[in-house]
Amino acid sequence: MLRSLTTRFGVALQYPEFRRLWTANASSQAASWALIVTRGWLIYGMSGSSFLVGLSTFAAMGPMLVVPPIIGVLADRMDRRRILSIAYIVDIAQSVALMILAATGLIEVWMIVVLSMVNGISRATQLPTSQALAASLVPADRLLNALSLNAATQHGSRLFGPGIVTPLLAIAGAPAAFGVSVLLYIFALTQARSMASQPPEPSSGRRFIDDFVGGLAYVYDRPVLRLMLVILVAHCGLTMAFESLLPSFAHNQLRAGEEGFGALMMGVGAGALVASLSVGGLQTHRGRGNALIITGLVSGLGQVMLGLTSSLLVGVLAAAIMGGAQAAFMTMGQAVTQSIATNEYRGRVASINSFSLGGMMAMMNLFNGSIADTFGAQSLLLIYGVVFAAIVAVTMLPITGRQVYGRQPIPEAQLA
Repeated sequence: MLRSLTTRFGVALQYPEFRRLWTANASSQAASWALIVTRGWLIYGMSGSSFLVGLSTFAAMGPMLVVPPIIGVLADRMDRRRILSIAYIVDIAQSVALMILAATGLIEVWMIVVLSMVNGISRATQLPTSQALAASLVPADRLLNALSLNAATQHGSRLFGPGIVTPLLAIAGAPAAFGVSVLLYIFALTQARSMASQPPEPSSGRRFIDDFVGGLAYVYDRPVLRLMLVILVAHCGLTMAFESLLPSFAHNQLRAGEEGFGALMMGVGAGALVASLSVGGLQTHRGRGNALIITGLVSGLGQVMLGLTSSLLVGVLAAAIMGGAQAAFMTMGQAVTQSIATNEYRGRVASINSFSLGGMMAMMNLFNGSIADTFGAQSLLLIYGVVFAAIVAVTMLPITGRQVYGRQPIPEAQLA
């Protein structure tokens, strides 16, 4: 039974290069979410301001508006393993700086914001590079499984990163929590360095800007790919830009204090880990489409459930349901985009994906943080959840939407 489950849900781990990439991603993503929780805990404790928490989150996600288009072209021109290694070195340096500043008592909110931006630049480099790399390390029939396992490192890290640092914050404070991120990034670097070189496809010799514009045209010319990206952008903006809301929600609605933020993030991570691994076993286009519909609706309505609760225990359960649906939806959305793209364009498609999604999350986190103290985190969670569930229902109606959701086959002309 165990071997059967492993064969179905973890088959991509049979490939050594992908296994090393997966391990590096798991460690680095856990470090990133540990930083998000620690920064939010520290800033809210220092200032009591949701806006400043949102500003820090925007600084960490804002580079998604600038970096991915550049990295997408580079990832199609350079050794993707080398790009990852450089990004991990930058992460180690900024985490060490945070640890030293917190330990010496010199740390201030503006310092956290600046270093959040450094971390954001590095993360904006890692996400499209690792997504494109994962898609090129396994055969085409293992693509969804590889991307689901890769997504499990992104979403499941919300459990492990916060799970490690939340008790440390209560016992030893921020310096120890930042130290955990340093160790996790170092381990990620060793895994990336152990991978074989990953040379790019032969270059056409075109200019940088021509390659970038070519990637945009490639996406625009494929309606299924285009609509999938639009839906994913709405999903990220309405259901996944909650980091600036949860500290206030945990404090005011759940009466749980700063530790409640970490508990909610762990709930999101636990659900995300299970769900992102589970969808890797889906084998048919229709089955994936059905799962897209269900998880899209639950992603919105799970957020409504979270917004309605006043108990930390029920809140963690709702966060797990919401996080699981979000992770599964994003995993299958990425699988749709990467299954349509050829390897020559995968870096740019992944970068457009990261640019759109991360940029939207950055702007919405800043926006949410700026209005949460006025309108209340609970109200925003409820409104956004209902709106996204409605978007899923409406986008099922046109022909392209039915192709996205597996009700009709994707035309051969749009496939890789």
